Amino acid sequence: MNHLNKPKIVLVTGLSGAGKTSAMAVLEDMGYHCIDRFPAALIDNLIDEIIAKKTPGYENVALSVTAKDFFKFYKRLKGIDAELTVLFLDASKEQLLLRYKYNRRNHPLVVAGLANSLEEGLDAEITEFSEIKSFASIIIDTTFLTAQNLTQRIQRFFSVEGKQTLNISFISFGYRKGLPRDADLVFDVRFLNNPYWEESLREKTGNDVAVYNYVLDDPKTQEYLEYLKPFLDYSFDKYVEESKHLLTVAIGCTGGQHRSVSIVNWLYDQYRKDYTSFKNHRDVKDEKAV
Repeated sequence: MNHLNKPKIVLVTGLSGAGKTSAMAVLEDMGYHCIDRFPAALIDNLIDEIIAKKTPGYENVALSVTAKDFFKFYKRLKGIDAELTVLFLDASKEQLLLRYKYNRRNHPLVVAGLANSLEEGLDAEITEFSEIKSFASIIIDTTFLTAQNLTQRIQRFFSVEGKQTLNISFISFGYRKGLPRDADLVFDVRFLNNPYWEESLREKTGNDVAVYNYVLDDPKTQEYLEYLKPFLDYSFDKYVEESKHLLTVAIGCTGGQHRSVSIVNWLYDQYRKDYTSFKNHRDVKDEKAV
């Protein structure tokens, strides 16, 4: 079967409260036939429906699956002639606690009597999903994302038209607020000369020309990029060979305002012509959603 004519199947999974329901809603709006908690015992019936193409709408299917049923679906769907993507929704434990308390909801494991408290339920689920996460094609950490941010990312990562290729997300961040949890490759640029110590540049960011030029014109930066660019070229080629759908490259400096932002802007300009590329300056105030 031609790749472009293959059915597209998305397995949506991840921690409770991390955004699976929202992700499914976005996929449904994009034209996917979305099914929540489909019985694992009926997976063969569903596969027959997808492959036979007798029912309109089954060309693109999204299934929300629990940790308990994940491998039952994954193993069966991996063996059919379809384009399978695993979307994993993640978030920090601290953020999940806040969300549950804000919404006054009970964790599913507490409701089922498998945990005695919200925190115990989260810990058990994090352990349960630890192995599943390694099978993910795309991991989206929603810890710092608004609903609009999540919608935009899913819209960019998935399309019912054309061939899905490697998406590269470049993220700048400040080590003061911690590493991005969904980063695949992390590079520390705190050794570069810091525009913060130039009073005229202190309140600006790497999105401003003056700061960008200060960072990029520095011989130390130019030497660093001479090493970084070939390494990324090689890495991206290998990820394409492995059919990875999303790669997140994180660049960090102290505050996430100057050096990391400038380097991410440079990388984005370098790769956006060859790859579907995005950039996100996580710690820049008033940064537009990516």
